[in-house]
Order: sequence, then structure tokens, then C-alpha cells
Amino acid sequence: MHAPPNPAVSRPRAIANWLLVVAALVFLMIVVGGITRLTESGLSITRWEPVSGTIPPLNEADWQREFNLYRESPQYQLVNRGMTLADFKFIFFWEYIHRLLGRVIGLAFALPLLWFAVKRAIPGGYGWKLVGLLALGGLQGAIGWWMVASGLVDVPEVSHIRLAVHLLTALAIFGALIWVALDLRALARSPGAPPARLTLTGIWALCLLFLQMLFGAYVAGLEAGYAFNSWPLMGDEFYPRAAEWMQPMLRNFVDNPVTVQFVHRWLAFVAAAVIGLLALRAWQQGDKLNGGVLAVAVLLQIQLGILTILTGVELWIGVAHQGMAALLLGALLVTGHKLGQRRETVAP
Repeated sequence: MHAPPNPAVSRPRAIANWLLVVAALVFLMIVVGGITRLTESGLSITRWEPVSGTIPPLNEADWQREFNLYRESPQYQLVNRGMTLADFKFIFFWEYIHRLLGRVIGLAFALPLLWFAVKRAIPGGYGWKLVGLLALGGLQGAIGWWMVASGLVDVPEVSHIRLAVHLLTALAIFGALIWVALDLRALARSPGAPPARLTLTGIWALCLLFLQMLFGAYVAGLEAGYAFNSWPLMGDEFYPRAAEWMQPMLRNFVDNPVTVQFVHRWLAFVAAAVIGLLALRAWQQGDKLNGGVLAVAVLLQIQLGILTILTGVELWIGVAHQGMAALLLGALLVTGHKLGQRRETVAP
């Protein structure tokens, strides 16, 4: 991994394309994760078997064995008692696909990385970034099991905090893959091009978007989306006065479903304003395509968020809302990268 790259065989464009393919797989993983969550399928597989777990049940005896393990779990005992084997197969399917995608992504990253390293095709300064992404992907697998394990003891629900860590790590991996790929594409166009840096507006936009996605994960984990299904008021009030208020006060911003939904509703517009400013900056500097795509993406995401509430978290609208969050992150990074490149170019 640490062999010096040979500029003559360095392949930044090929590596960038590979990273974008992996980013597309991570996006698919995020979407399937949303389906897994909304169908309450995440606790259907009660063991973590990174290798042997790749093979699904192949006959009725295998299915019955998996079902018997599930029937020992708190979710079956307290929520799904009486579930049929056919119903179990449905929730097992989504959790299995989610875990299988994780394994596919791991191989899709590790094997090409090894090949590029052996060929000394990795440009200087990028080897440690790629190894870091590989390590982060491995950590994500462990975080996923850490999250699932929280719902296999006593309470049949995964910790919403662990869910937030799992989702934000996935989004961080998705964003990092895109950013490094964009740097490599710039390097392919102009040898010696430095990595781009976010402008101050881009930093604020990215921070606010991640904060908004954190509260989105809390909403999902606490099932806070079901608390109020009206817009813009929560019931008949801006904030329901009769809602229970936890002590100490800061707990409400993590554990109180009503407060969490309230913050997620209105923080969206703060984040959208700053993201809109970033889109405007791009438009003014001639990057009308990326600026326009970013503006449309943030407006579409807000619409999907409102529809998710009004429909009582209808499955496919909720999944689209989570998937659109990842696409919005990607649009933000593409726009921010272009602005950052321009800043690096004009800097003395």
C-alpha cells in the first residue's frame, strides 16, 4: 500500500470512476437501509456472521432454524408473537439484502484497491485516503451490528442514537467517496491539481445538512414521524403545549419524539437557506448546472419531508426522503467542490 506511485502509470481517472461506482452502491445501501427500518426488518437476523451469513436459508429446515432463533428475540416475544413463517421471510429478506450489500461493497472496494496498489497506480497523497475509506467501511459493519444488538436485549427496538451513528457514518462514507473521486478527476484533467477545499459557505451548508440528517435519524429511530401528521402546525399548535417535557432540558433534543420532530421540521429551512446561498454562489460564478441541481434537490427534499409527515410516513415516500437526503448531500459536495477548486485556482 505504501509503494511510491509511478506518475507514468498513475490512473486517477480510473480510480475516480471506481469510487463513484462504490458510491452508487453505498447509495443503494442507504435506500435499502431505509426500507429495512420502515418495515421493521432490522432485527430479523439475530446473529452476526460476516462470512457464513452470506449464504441465505436454502431449504425449509434452514428457514425454520432462522425462524426459531427469531422467535427467541424480544421483538417476536413482545411485538410479533404469532407471526407466520411467510411473514418472517419478508422481513428476513430486507435485512439479508442490507447485510449482503455491505459485503458486496466491502469486496467492491477492497479488491480494486489491492489491484491499484499492486500496479502502483494510486497517485501520491491518495493511498492513505483510500485505506482510510476501507477502514471506515469495516468500522461501519461493526457499527451496524452494534446497532442491531441494542434491540436484541429486553426492548425490541434499536437504539435511536446507535441508528443515527450508523446512518451518518454511511452518509459520511458516501460523501467522502464522492469528494475523493472529484479530486482525482481534477487531477486527471490537470496533473498537479491540489485537492479542493470547501468555501466557508460550503462548510456551513455541510454542517447544517449533517445536523439536519442527525435529527432525521432520531426521528426514524424514535418513530417520531408518527407523532403528528399535520403541516405546518403540530395538531393545532406550533409546538404542542401539552407535550411531555423531559428533564434535564437537553434530553428533549435527543429522546423526546415531539421535540425531535419539531426541530427536524424547522431546522430544514435553516439548512435550506444556507444550501440555497451556496447554490446561488455557484450560479453567480457561472456554474449554473450544479447550482440549479442543488437548488432543485433541496426544494424536492423539503417537499418529500412534508409529504412523509402528511402521509403518516407512507413507506415509499419515507424511503424516497432518506434516499433524497443522500442525493442532496452529493449535489452539495459536487457544487462545493467546484467552488473550492475555483478558489484554489485563483488563490495566490
